[in-house]
Amino acid sequence: MRVLLLGVGLQGIATLHDLANSKGVNEIIAADIEIENVKKLVARKQYTNVSCEFLNANKQENIDQLMAQKPDVVIDLLPVTFMDKITKSAIDHGLNLVNTFYTSPYLRKNAEKVKEKGITILPEFGFDPGIDLVILEEARKGLEDIELINSYGAGIPEAIACNNPLNYKVTWTFEGVLRSYFRKGILIKNGKIVEIEENKMFHPNNIHEVIIKGVGKLEAIPNGDAVKYLELIGIKKGSKEYKMIKEMGRYSMRWPGHSSLWKTLVDLHFLDNEPITINNNEINRRKFISKIIEPHIQLQPHERDLAIIRVELIGEKEGKRTRVIYDMVDKRDLKTGFTAMSRTVGFTASIGAQLVGLGKITKKGLLSPVNDIPFNILNDELKKRNIIINSSTEILTS
Repeated sequence: MRVLLLGVGLQGIATLHDLANSKGVNEIIAADIEIENVKKLVARKQYTNVSCEFLNANKQENIDQLMAQKPDVVIDLLPVTFMDKITKSAIDHGLNLVNTFYTSPYLRKNAEKVKEKGITILPEFGFDPGIDLVILEEARKGLEDIELINSYGAGIPEAIACNNPLNYKVTWTFEGVLRSYFRKGILIKNGKIVEIEENKMFHPNNIHEVIIKGVGKLEAIPNGDAVKYLELIGIKKGSKEYKMIKEMGRYSMRWPGHSSLWKTLVDLHFLDNEPITINNNEINRRKFISKIIEPHIQLQPHERDLAIIRVELIGEKEGKRTRVIYDMVDKRDLKTGFTAMSRTVGFTASIGAQLVGLGKITKKGLLSPVNDIPFNILNDELKKRNIIINSSTEILTS
């Protein structure tokens, strides 16, 4: 199998490592704008099946030149701003593609074209979204009259590494974190769809607490549109099953105190979408804040981060009201240096590419982790990489 890896950054280095050490992967083309750094990494790790290519993703011809090498599958780990350009080129060249981003309107619009090309595109296949969506489909098996579906994700430092006012450290792009901090939430509460505006997500009324075994108490903050996933799991709007849902949400988790600080900054308009003008120069607020804060909240080599997923459902199982919980808690591997976020995003993207490229997933068209990736296959692959998912079931008395 031949893989084109676009982007060898925080998550891409883990993807490259996993591909280079996987049977069935004969050749990896690693492409990045920081090509000298990639070459040094490949030499240091002695990856014998990796070639390095320069990539300026701002130039469509550069992207097309790489695609013209006709790999079996492309993995896109570039910044999300390049997603549609990469997707278009993959479709035009008739190439399978895996990425870790939410499905874009462009990709949905071109879903039929993807199928006509006879290729497979698997978006949303990283940590969150990704592993959580595969778990969601597995967790609902055997449940009827589902009343609650909540999904949680966290990329946070271990408690011992929380030594700054944010109780937080960077394990992916901080600008990406800030984008997620000013994103509308769409939930179901008391059986009704509730929209939480961008500037209200850190309001105390929208925050609740979750206790994760072995970690402790965390704050849960609304994170994007949860309701759109109902149809993906076969619960159509207006159906009896849809009307049974009393609560549904997707949430990010942080250490206590994090949300109150960010509420203050949001209230002071630090994260507004509109740029500010200083000396006739337009400045993006989130880029500005990121440049100030990010250097001071780096995870140190001796510190570990946590990547956490929780999926919780309540419904009827064998005639009894039942709560089903799936938990995954991964920690940084201090031996390899790979953070938990790099492992759970990067390794998962590699697994997805191998499932497609080696023919273990043969469906063509635009895929969804919810419907098209069997839990047992992903779970087995994650176990090989020491990423463990646990589940529990509780019979409720009321």
